[in-house]
Amino acid sequence: VSTQSTWGVPAYSTMDQGRKVWAPDLKEGFILGEICDFGTDTLTVQPLDGGKTIEAPYDAVYPAEDEDSKAVADNCALMYLNEATLLHNLRRRYMKDEIYTFTANILLALNPYHTLDVYTDKHVKEYQGKSLGVMPPHVFAIADKSYRDMRNLGLSQGIIVSGESGAGKTETTKYILRYLTDSYGGGGAVADLESRILAANPFLEAFGNAKTTRNNNSSRFGKFVELHFNKNHLVVGAYIEHYLLEKSRVISQSDKERNYHVFYRMCRGSPQSMKDALNLKSDVSVYNYLKTGVRDNVEGLDDVRDFAIMEKSMNDVGLEAAEKSNVFRVTAAVLHIGNILFAEGGDGIAGVTGDTSATLNGVSSMLGLDPKTMSDALCYTTITVGGTESKKGKSVKDADFGRDALGKALYSKLFDWIVRRINKCFPFDRSENFIGVLDIAGFEYFQVNSFEQFCINYCNEKLQQFFNVRILKDEQELYVKESIKFKEVEYVDNQDCIDLIEAKPTGILFLLDEESKIPKASDEGFTDKLHNAHKNHFRLQLPRKSKMSYYKSLRDNEGFIIRHFAGAVCYQTSSFIDKNNDALTADLAFLMDSSKDPFVRSIFEPQPGDPKPQRGKITLISLGTKFKAALEKLMEKLNSTRSNFIRCIKPNQKMQPKIYSGGEILSQLQCAGMVSVLDLMQGGFPSRTAFQELYDMYKAQLPPALAQLEPRIFCKALFKALGLNEDDFQFGVSKVFFRPGKFAEFDTIMKSDPENLVQLVGKVVEWLTKQRWKKIAWACVSCLKFQSKIRARAGSAVIMQKIIRMHLARSVHKARYLGIKTIRSLNDNLTVMHEIIEKLPKNKDKMLAGVAELKADIDKAVQHIKDSDAISREQVKKMADEIQGKADKQLGTLKKEQEKQKLAEEAERLKKLAEEMEAKRKAAEEEEKRRKDSEDEARHLKEMEDKRKKEEDEEMKRLEKDRMQREKDETNKKLQDKRNTDLKKEQEEAAALEQERRDQELAMRLAQDQSNPNSALSVEAQQQASTGQHKRKSMKRSQTFNTKKQEALHKKHDLSKWKYADLRDTINTSCDIDLLEACREEFHRRLKVYHAWKMKNMKKQQADKDATSRTAGLSASADGRSAAPRPPSKPVKGNERPQRYFRIPFVRPGDQDKANAQKKRGWWFAHFDGQWIARQMELHPDKPPVLLKAGSDDMEMCELSLEETGLSRKRGAEILQREFEEEWRRCGGQPYVPAAPKKK
Repeated sequence: VSTQSTWGVPAYSTMDQGRKVWAPDLKEGFILGEICDFGTDTLTVQPLDGGKTIEAPYDAVYPAEDEDSKAVADNCALMYLNEATLLHNLRRRYMKDEIYTFTANILLALNPYHTLDVYTDKHVKEYQGKSLGVMPPHVFAIADKSYRDMRNLGLSQGIIVSGESGAGKTETTKYILRYLTDSYGGGGAVADLESRILAANPFLEAFGNAKTTRNNNSSRFGKFVELHFNKNHLVVGAYIEHYLLEKSRVISQSDKERNYHVFYRMCRGSPQSMKDALNLKSDVSVYNYLKTGVRDNVEGLDDVRDFAIMEKSMNDVGLEAAEKSNVFRVTAAVLHIGNILFAEGGDGIAGVTGDTSATLNGVSSMLGLDPKTMSDALCYTTITVGGTESKKGKSVKDADFGRDALGKALYSKLFDWIVRRINKCFPFDRSENFIGVLDIAGFEYFQVNSFEQFCINYCNEKLQQFFNVRILKDEQELYVKESIKFKEVEYVDNQDCIDLIEAKPTGILFLLDEESKIPKASDEGFTDKLHNAHKNHFRLQLPRKSKMSYYKSLRDNEGFIIRHFAGAVCYQTSSFIDKNNDALTADLAFLMDSSKDPFVRSIFEPQPGDPKPQRGKITLISLGTKFKAALEKLMEKLNSTRSNFIRCIKPNQKMQPKIYSGGEILSQLQCAGMVSVLDLMQGGFPSRTAFQELYDMYKAQLPPALAQLEPRIFCKALFKALGLNEDDFQFGVSKVFFRPGKFAEFDTIMKSDPENLVQLVGKVVEWLTKQRWKKIAWACVSCLKFQSKIRARAGSAVIMQKIIRMHLARSVHKARYLGIKTIRSLNDNLTVMHEIIEKLPKNKDKMLAGVAELKADIDKAVQHIKDSDAISREQVKKMADEIQGKADKQLGTLKKEQEKQKLAEEAERLKKLAEEMEAKRKAAEEEEKRRKDSEDEARHLKEMEDKRKKEEDEEMKRLEKDRMQREKDETNKKLQDKRNTDLKKEQEEAAALEQERRDQELAMRLAQDQSNPNSALSVEAQQQASTGQHKRKSMKRSQTFNTKKQEALHKKHDLSKWKYADLRDTINTSCDIDLLEACREEFHRRLKVYHAWKMKNMKKQQADKDATSRTAGLSASADGRSAAPRPPSKPVKGNERPQRYFRIPFVRPGDQDKANAQKKRGWWFAHFDGQWIARQMELHPDKPPVLLKAGSDDMEMCELSLEETGLSRKRGAEILQREFEEEWRRCGGQPYVPAAPKKK
């Protein structure tokens, strides 16, 4: 229903000309719709499918592509690069079985859940030596890029394959290894090296993979496979490093999971002779370690067939028959260990039950142990009291625990041996470089999360940080290398979460080790210490704060919640202490050491750094610390390589083809950091090509004259001739870089418009001619400027020489003058000596000769200083010291002579004279020092006084300036402080809300695994899910007002919840002047927010030019420094609003060059009714005029108030009403009838 506006236009239910946008949705991720209303903080979107309207914050709504069916191989080619278009593009490609998509150099791989014919030998050959983007996206493209980078740059490469369980990481790793070995094998010492590398996978998967609730072939360990290459860049060997095998799976599984594949394959697929030898049954329910899980056949798994594949894999990697027998024997022993049961005897001590004693004997035989010794080790503990060993019986519970610990340790040690043995199958002496492929479990969250999930998620926190740093770092380093101007991109750092886990002395791993070392360690004690150490940590919470209802019943000391980068996960700390200790008890360790079987003893040999078990003492081999050290070593390797990333995505939880769960996929993309990467691509230049490649691409379409240009000049001329916006691309040193989607657009323009080639060539020639003329003109001007600079520098050189010479002369003469003064001061000593000699009764001539000689030395020294121009202060001081020494020596001689000729009294008098002379000398020195200090102090005081006067003058000027603007500055400061406070609060709220959103989404995904998802959620989480608040919560922004009148109107009429149509209708029909003015203020405030959102998204497409023209002249108008006199107008009566009219010229952004500016200049007219625009008119030289009226075209009109535009202060901008109306009527505009406000 439309209402007739008093402005003369109808109101419509949709806005912005019906342009499509993406609105957030829980199930699909995003839904396509149209904007039907907008507020200050939110947009209201009407889905195209007719569903319920969606109200979402501005930053949760994204513009959609013009073509819904468009699907591109590289997400950077999308015109709008955001998480909604990314999700939609992946959907379009996935439904066409195009499971691989690039985002710049990152490969996104969706699991198709069915076989695709894209991995044949033909495909392998097609991707060899091809650059990214030449062929369709494929895992082979990433593998070949890694190889070519290693070969060309001489650097080792890393390929990080990540994703949650069931996303296809293991299969992706297989294809990478297959491609590299098939394409670049042949350099190893073993003839079948490549086949051995590929054959190792089935062997490892049999012992390391199992069925989980999310994947039927889930890797329960992580591995880093290194392919090593020689100097000829051929594969010479391989090495596998494994991480964190899930040992607890050996003894127990949930009812929807299975134990490791090898157990089922041996029971169901092994030959009867092996079953008889190892006492195995086909019915897996007879084994305690298997009966708790899935016992039926699993879809996609054939245990009989898979046993044959596993055995063939063992043969292919080079295992001998004896080694295979040992592996099967120990594996069977693990199964049988679980069937050893205990019963409590009369003395309360556990003992092996009679019906399982045969099982005990069988296990002992398999492991080369004595049955009695094994039984004692399981049922008794050896303690030491006063140096005497004795045995203490165990309870049934402790015996069961020891039995399970032995089973887990036996399987874990066997798996370690298997990995070491496989590595021996890939021998190599040395290599030049390697390509490492990391396949490790992705972020995990189950209903019960224990120590294994904690370690896996800790690893993913480290890898996520590495991904963020490496992607942003590499991209920005390239920009610096190519001299590209860019805005540095910051990323969310999860270092606080990593520190919570690993930092000393309060990190989780450290607290866990400390608790494990005490005699009575408990999981509850560890949990209490953890919560006490981090009471107010943002990343750590109590279980009762979980969004899952079944965690609410946990006590505070039974678990903890970590708010990971992907969402909050609740860990139950039961068995944390036991699982962290990788050491067997001393009795069980000694038991395995006593085995008579060489193979068993070999797999239990202690590793370097492991403590030796001792009876009566706690032996701790911290699994967490070992994993942390291994992870640090892995990160060092990754940091030393150039990394490539493959993000595997699980499209649905049902593990079925052609099902695309958008909400779940979006959550995985966000957890993988892909949304953050899009932010980098939006502000950066993800598309790039070398000048030479672009030149070769279009050379055939150009005439010979242009084809002979240098590639860089050709590209520059081509872009200028096409009129491409310089903001959309940048020229580097060797490449040209494009904004997201611009390279694809440029390619389309060139190939789809050949008929304009002649005109294009003319433009290129014209541009080149102009550029060359400009260079010549600038060269002439530069020569003239250079000539003036040379003359000016010559005059400056003369002045500098005069000053330097004066300074040098003063320095030389000052040293000589001071030296002469110092030496002449020694004449005072001669006077004293003469007085002494006059009083001597005899030998006067001899003494006078010595004094005369001393006098001659003084005169000689003075003359030497006068004659020597280059004498230094040090030389002068040395001469003075020598003369002083002679004077002292002469004085000593006089004293001796005086003693001979005078009595003791005379000797005393001479001594006093000598002291007086010394005192006089010291006084002279002190006087000289005081004189120098006085001069320095006077100079310092003068400098201080000058500085004070200067500062006083500056302070007076500053105070004068501050006095003139104090009132304005105080007002601005209050407003800015309020804005800063609001901004800081909004940022904190945004971070908390983003983490809250991730926690809610993770809880929703976890709830889907339950039979009743709603009951699995807490009440708060259910409310958020029902209202849609889990997606994003809008933040309440504080309002700022330009005038007190606006603030008063806002307080009187709170219009924040009014719809767009209500505001518009009130403006058209209301008689309440205050309400009318408040509605106009609120209406235009919303327009500003809406246009800010619109312009933010429009910057990524060529339509910038059209959008900018609407306000092209307004920015220029703000530059006016003086107000123009208003044309005469009629006096305003009563409540009438002033009507003002303006006209300013504008030039579209694509026509900024001076030659075309005058030809393509347009005129922008505006009619302001009061403070807000009522009519707007754009007159273009090459297209029909554009007429807009308030009430119908608000989305396209200027959203600024008259005061904010600055038009009233621009000279010559305001025109008469008659001038505006003439142009309006000439262009076909209808008469304007203003809404006349009435009194109440």
